Amino acid sequence: MNKKFREINREVPIILPKNFEGWLDENDLSRFIVEIVEQIDTSELEKEYKGRGTAFPPKMMLTLLFYCYAKGIFSSRKIERATYELIPVLYITGGLHPDHDTINKFRQRFLKQFIFIFTMVLEIAFKLGIFKLGDISIDGSKITANASKHKAMSWDYANKLEAMLQSEVEKLLKEAEVVNNKANKDAIDIPAEIERREKRLAKIGEIKEEIKKRAQARYENEKAEYDAKMKERAAFETERGRKLGGRKPVAPEPGPRPKDQVNFTDCDSRIMPKSGGDFVQGYNAQDRFDHQTMIIVGQHVTQNTNDKQEVKPALAELNKLPEELGKVERAALDNGYFSDDNVNTLVNEDIEPYIATGRQSHNQSLEERLAEQPEAPPKEATALEEMQYRLKTEEGKEFYGKDKARCGTSIRYYQRSYGV
Repeated sequence: MNKKFREINREVPIILPKNFEGWLDENDLSRFIVEIVEQIDTSELEKEYKGRGTAFPPKMMLTLLFYCYAKGIFSSRKIERATYELIPVLYITGGLHPDHDTINKFRQRFLKQFIFIFTMVLEIAFKLGIFKLGDISIDGSKITANASKHKAMSWDYANKLEAMLQSEVEKLLKEAEVVNNKANKDAIDIPAEIERREKRLAKIGEIKEEIKKRAQARYENEKAEYDAKMKERAAFETERGRKLGGRKPVAPEPGPRPKDQVNFTDCDSRIMPKSGGDFVQGYNAQDRFDHQTMIIVGQHVTQNTNDKQEVKPALAELNKLPEELGKVERAALDNGYFSDDNVNTLVNEDIEPYIATGRQSHNQSLEERLAEQPEAPPKEATALEEMQYRLKTEEGKEFYGKDKARCGTSIRYYQRSYGV
């Protein structure tokens, strides 16, 4: 053994303390989460337990999930393993080891109650002086569903397959008129073949109806946006006294498009575009978080691929929070949310909007950083013009810059935390 290094003898017993107080730093996250959850009223969860035997305490299970999520441990099997391997988790469970089935059933069983518990956590954070509503960020990200994008059928393919199967059924019916199945052992079972195809035709019919339904909903949304643009364009032309140049907005067309599709595994999911040009079968997760503390203050999951439609639902959910938490004063959003309507929506809620009007560079040039302050907007400026001015000011750049730095980390944490 080299004398420079301490000797390790793994046969010598390790003396452990009677509890984990001496093994955890006073500011350890596990202590904080235990303290928070102990203040939460879990009586409604506890009433749900009936029958014989004893169950794991709901407060302990909640604390276990909150801590593991915060540490990036989401799988129920990995959480179970953590109850044996991680000292903070052993501290939380008091040496108990709920198995992965118990963990999974708990979070599935009480998923709805988690919404109320989430609000309680915000209220406790407010009382502790950690958090108060003021500046928030809203962001969205495409999350993958538990379904492959290859297990789907498009409108175009459904029509082709439907025509092919109908043709095959007609051929089988004609074949049945001339072939005696009982006399010919090698002949195919025509009734069974027809039944199989008819079942597939019925399924294709269901898929086509769903695609039609979605196409109609999309058309109605696009038509509303088109009408709003044309109205805005007409008002602008009236104000200027002349026709606008350039290409006019194109009116949307009703009906399904060739690539419209439905997934067999998860029919509620949608094909979602991701940055970089890729696509996923999934959902659009929308999150709101406090600008200062990065505490999540709300979320919802949508089937809409376009973030522009999610500002109003986000504000509707924020308005459901208790008044004592405060009021949103400023909101930062990326260019995926940019529209004149969304700017006005935020202003009408007395929220100062900071919505990027285009892609923002992560590394500004020296000339951009040293640029003089922009000219103030005119007295009768629109809400959009005022926002564009604010985004060019030093204060506006700093505020929106914080959003860009924090948003990606926060949304990934939230999506994993809540299993979306």
